[in-house]
Amino acid sequence: MYMPRSFKETRNDVLQALMREYPFATVVTGASAGLAANHLPLELIDDTILHGHVARGNELAQADGADVLVIFQGPDAYVSPNWYPSKHETGREVPTWNYAVVHVHGRLRVVEDKAWLLALLHRLTDNHEAGQPQPWRVTDAPADHTDKLLKAIVGLEIAIDRIEGKFKLSQNHPAANRSGVVEGLRQRAHRHDHDLAKLMIQTKEFSDGA
Repeated sequence: MYMPRSFKETRNDVLQALMREYPFATVVTGASAGLAANHLPLELIDDTILHGHVARGNELAQADGADVLVIFQGPDAYVSPNWYPSKHETGREVPTWNYAVVHVHGRLRVVEDKAWLLALLHRLTDNHEAGQPQPWRVTDAPADHTDKLLKAIVGLEIAIDRIEGKFKLSQNHPAANRSGVVEGLRQRAHRHDHDLAKLMIQTKEFSDGA
């Protein structure tokens, strides 16, 4: 990943926070026909392992031992040069795109154990149903139905070797321009605008005015 120094994020707590807040990831593997990408929610365990599951027909189910690249995509948004005070002074600004991503490099293990899979499904469901007025539970489904579905999936465990974070949040601009971007995002309020503005404010670079 192209990594200008200004945008490199190395703080583990920041990287892990993004992985947990945006768990729907892209898993990239090498295949006989070239690179293959699959998309699935993943659970970060003890900061060193990712857990997930796929259908038995998915190529990841046959990729035991493979090296993988896992991409977690945080908030992103278009940035207008009109938001920069410096643009109104000099005109020497152009559009860009701000975003935050985490790349995880690791090794995949395929898990067949039914108890392991069932425990994973309970954790994922309880986590993502937590905000519902009446959270759905795995046990709400008939046991024979759950058993049938368990036979159709396999678990994935990815041991993390290293993590790279790229947080392109206007750190290469003066503080006034960064403030202008935050205000512009708040006023436009499209898609990820508010989340991106919040992330910009939370970064050490922004807070320190570096």
